[in-house]
Amino acid sequence: MMKKMFLAVVGLVFSGAVMAEECTVDIHATDQMTWDQLDVHVSGACKEFTVRLHHDGKLPKTTMGHGWVLTKVNDKAGVLAATAAAGASNNYVPPNDPRVIAFIPLVGGGETHEVTIDTSKLKHGEEYLYFCPFPGHSATMKGELFFG
Repeated sequence: MMKKMFLAVVGLVFSGAVMAEECTVDIHATDQMTWDQLDVHVSGACKEFTVRLHHDGKLPKTTMGHGWVLTKVNDKAGVLAATAAAGASNNYVPPNDPRVIAFIPLVGGGETHEVTIDTSKLKHGEEYLYFCPFPGHSATMKGELFFG
């Protein structure tokens, strides 16, 4: 019996079923400027990491859009200051800004979008933050990402 359980566990690990869960996160946003993930832990075993942003509200992205921007803690203030100037046409993300590690474009109510991040862009021990770039949303829609 123990041998069968051990083989079943080993089979799950090597099938990727366990790793798939660790290398993907779903974040749900609302019309009340909240989301359900205030911190995300990425396994150092992940070669890539996918973030899926779901807008569970009903309002359109022009009035209550939500996006997702990942940056280092030390770069957040500069990136955040550049979001308004980037404008809605750029999803409030400064184009080609090297401080932006990854981002998800704005989504409106009922929409979902995702980004896959090559974890070679992340370093063990570095402090990362993510936030919604829509003007005014980052005050409540922010979180920490931990890698390793």
